[in-house]
Amino acid sequence: MTLLIAGLVLFVVTHLLRPVAPGLRDAGISALGKPGWMALHGIVSLASLFLIVYGFIDARENGGSGVFAVYTPPTFMAHIALTLMMIASICLVAGCLPAGHIRTRLKFPLLVAIKIWALAHLLANGESYSVLLFVTILAWAVILRITLKKRIAAGETKLPVFVAAKYDIISVVAGLALYAAIVFKLHEWLIGVAPLG
Repeated sequence: MTLLIAGLVLFVVTHLLRPVAPGLRDAGISALGKPGWMALHGIVSLASLFLIVYGFIDARENGGSGVFAVYTPPTFMAHIALTLMMIASICLVAGCLPAGHIRTRLKFPLLVAIKIWALAHLLANGESYSVLLFVTILAWAVILRITLKKRIAAGETKLPVFVAAKYDIISVVAGLALYAAIVFKLHEWLIGVAPLG
């Protein structure tokens, strides 16, 4: 699981640099310029995602050192996970649209979607590589939310401002469509596992 661990470390460091160590980010921008820094950040982010995906697939298919069952989820956990993923899909769409009630109430619906996604997958998967991946992403999202709360208090980040309730309707409809696409096709196509199988 070395590649998976390396990818997760790189991802967390890259995506917590701004809130946790803004001085390092500012120094990088000063040295490379903003376009150069953004390009470097993008390349490193893509590299971390590649390592995570490749490392996860390798651990799942080939096993090896560190791969074992941490726990065996009961069957009903899969049903809970599916329900949570429906909520996560709606939150994900809400986070990409102008603010309706969902976005203003949740404040950061994309982070909520990520946390629900990670929790849902922890409920349904007990292999060591799955636990490592989803616990890490869940912890990252929680830490990022805490730092955002501090940035809001300091006036560095603004909360979403309500625009119209129609975006709630769009979030629900599009979120359910996304959820259906994931459950019935995309998850099996991209991940190789059928959620309803």
